[in-house]
Amino acid sequence: MEIPSALKQLLHYPQNVAIFSHRNPDGDAIGSALAMRHYLEQYGHTVHVLFPSEYPAEFEFLPLAEDILIWDIHTEECKQVLNKKNVFIFLDFNAISRIDKLGEHIKNMPGTRILIDHHLYPDPIADYIFSEPAASSTCELVYRFITDMGDAQKINPTVGKCLYAGIVTDTGSFRHATNSTIFRIVADLIDRGMDDTDVQDKIFNSQKEKNLRLLGHCLANRMEYLPEFRTAFIWLSRKDYEDFEIQRGDTEGIVNYLLTIRDVRLAALIHNQPTIVKLSLRSKGDLDVQEICRTHFSGGGHKNASGAYSHDSLKSTIQKFKDLLPLYKDALLKNN
Repeated sequence: MEIPSALKQLLHYPQNVAIFSHRNPDGDAIGSALAMRHYLEQYGHTVHVLFPSEYPAEFEFLPLAEDILIWDIHTEECKQVLNKKNVFIFLDFNAISRIDKLGEHIKNMPGTRILIDHHLYPDPIADYIFSEPAASSTCELVYRFITDMGDAQKINPTVGKCLYAGIVTDTGSFRHATNSTIFRIVADLIDRGMDDTDVQDKIFNSQKEKNLRLLGHCLANRMEYLPEFRTAFIWLSRKDYEDFEIQRGDTEGIVNYLLTIRDVRLAALIHNQPTIVKLSLRSKGDLDVQEICRTHFSGGGHKNASGAYSHDSLKSTIQKFKDLLPLYKDALLKNN
């Protein structure tokens, strides 16, 4: 990516920086934000990372994760910190609505805004926009941003650990959204001292007993398979949330198990949250779930991984999802 000289000059001298990522942050959001913080602090910047809501416990091992400010919890502290900031960096989202009340608070604040993201259709919310939907992850783009700043030597094992956490999770352990560049990047991170085995162990081997029981319940009691549409979905009710004490992040990755069925091309997790019904869609090949989410459920994301929501009941949302399948039958039955 081509970085303007004015931006290079700005970031090569200490600033007061705020880094943001989206509500319900995933590995790419957390990894990119912390990697950027560790990079910028090497230049003497004062940096804070702020999220609208909490992040999953499996990412607590990332260096300085404990310092992340959560608007839902630390509202007043967030306000005090933001009053001193003059640089705002948006990572892994491309619309100010994705950071909820944080976005409302900073909307009219003076300062330079930088966006680095790989989602489709970015809003013009920043002075400098680095948007590449073809990228595997925002962490890939942060790596390229740092190197194109002329600072490859600042990608130390700590920065590498954070970047790899986002890359490995957003690619589903390199099962999708990959490209030749990402493998070269990971090789470079390993050469620079990043322990990839340790990062994967901490992310994927840190489940609680209840998470395995929840997965078993989903597959045994909440999975529906529709072979005529090469589709499978799992649904969860509010009672399921109570019975399994489901918390933020506990359902992460469950939808991906449906794609392990040989003939399934479309997978969905449809779950009843306190005020909305949330949908997480995944697909194989050229099937565009982003278009499905955007057209029918006010959502969006990536071609093979997107999210959406519904204000209808769980039952009505499930029926709407099923009723849509005939519209996409040709694409679902296509062999690719």
